[in-house]
Amino acid sequence: MFIHNLKYTVKILFKNKVLIFWMFAFPIILGIFFHMAFENIEKDEALQVFDIAVIDNKEYQNQTIYQETFKELSDKKNKDQLFHIHFVNKKEANQLLEDNEIEGYVLFNKQEPQIVIKENGMEQTILQFVMDEIKQNKRMIEDLTKKQIEDEIQQGNYNFNVQQIVHDILQKLNNQEVSLKDTSSSHLSYMQIEYYTLIAMACMYGGMLGLTAINNQLANMSAKGKRVSVSPNKKGILVLSSALGSYLVSLVGLAILLIFLKFGLNVEFGSQWLYIIILSLVGDLAGISMGIFIASVFRVSEQAKTGINIAISMFFSVLSGMMGVTLKYVIDKNIPIVNLINPNNLITDGFYALYYYNTFNRYIRDICCLGVFIIVCLFISFRALRRERYDYI
Repeated sequence: MFIHNLKYTVKILFKNKVLIFWMFAFPIILGIFFHMAFENIEKDEALQVFDIAVIDNKEYQNQTIYQETFKELSDKKNKDQLFHIHFVNKKEANQLLEDNEIEGYVLFNKQEPQIVIKENGMEQTILQFVMDEIKQNKRMIEDLTKKQIEDEIQQGNYNFNVQQIVHDILQKLNNQEVSLKDTSSSHLSYMQIEYYTLIAMACMYGGMLGLTAINNQLANMSAKGKRVSVSPNKKGILVLSSALGSYLVSLVGLAILLIFLKFGLNVEFGSQWLYIIILSLVGDLAGISMGIFIASVFRVSEQAKTGINIAISMFFSVLSGMMGVTLKYVIDKNIPIVNLINPNNLITDGFYALYYYNTFNRYIRDICCLGVFIIVCLFISFRALRRERYDYI
C-alpha cells in the first residue's frame, strides 16, 4: 500500500499544472529576471582607479615604506592598481584639488602623513583606509626592527646595519605573504546571495506539494480523503507515503533550478558539491515539513492554505535578503534569533557559508537549525493528524 500510494501521489502532483508552475517554472523565471537586473550592477559598482597627489617634499623622500607602497598601488601593470599619483608641490596640489582633478592629496609633515580633501566620498574613504593600513604596517616594521636591534646588542654585536635589518624584515614579510594559501572563492560576489534566496524560496514553495498531498488524505478537504478515512488502511502509512511523494517531486524541481542557475546563469556555488547537495535535501525537506504543518493545523480551505504557504514563504524570503541583502545583515546584527528560526535564511546562509568560508562551523549550525525546524513542524503535524476526528463525512 505504501508504494502504491507513493506512485499515486507522484502522478497526481505532476498532473497539477498550477503546482508545477510554482515549483518548476516560477523560480526559473524569477532567476532570469534576477540575472537581467543584476548583470551589470557589479560592473557599474566596480572600484575605479582614481587620481590623488603626493607632496614631493623632503619628508616624503625619507618615507621608504610609503614610497614603495605608492609605487605598487599606482603601477599600471598591477591588476590591483588603485591610484593615479601626481607628485607635485603643495601649491600645485591645492590647484588640482580645487579643479577637481584629484580626489585628495597626501602631505608629509614631521614624519606623519596628512590627507587633504575637498569633500567626503568613497574615494576619499579608500584613501584614508590605505593610509591607515600603511601606517599600521610601518609601525609593525619599526617594532620588529627595534626588537632585532636589541637582540643584536644583547649578543654583543654592535656592527649591525639598520638598513639591512629593515630590508631583511621586509623580505621576510613579503615571503610570508607569498606563502599564504588563498582559500577564498575566485569569483566573490555579494549578489550571489540573491540567487541563494531564490533557492531557499523554491524549497519553501515545495511546501505547496506537501500541503496538497496531505489535503488529499483529509476527509474535509477532498473526496479521496473521505475514502481514506473510511478505509481499513493505516492512516500513518498513507500520510507518510504522500509526504515522501511530494518530497521527491519537489526535489526534481529543485534539481532543475540548481542546474539552470549553475549552467544557464553561471551562478557560483563553490566546489563543496557534496555539502551543497546535503543542504538542498535538508532545505527542501524543511519546505515540505512547513507545508505539512500548514495542511494539518489550519482549518481553512485548500486555496487559503496555499495562500498562507506562499505568504509565509515570501515573507521569510524577504527577511533572508531577497529584496536586498542589507535587511538580512540588519536582522542578523540586531535580532539574530529571527534569522535562526527563519528556514529561508538558514538555507540562504548555508549556501553563503559554503561559498565564502573554508570552515563548516556556520554551515553545520544552519543544518542543525533546519533539522530542529523540520522536527518541530512534523511533530506538531502528526499530533494534529492523529487527533483528526469527524462527526460525519
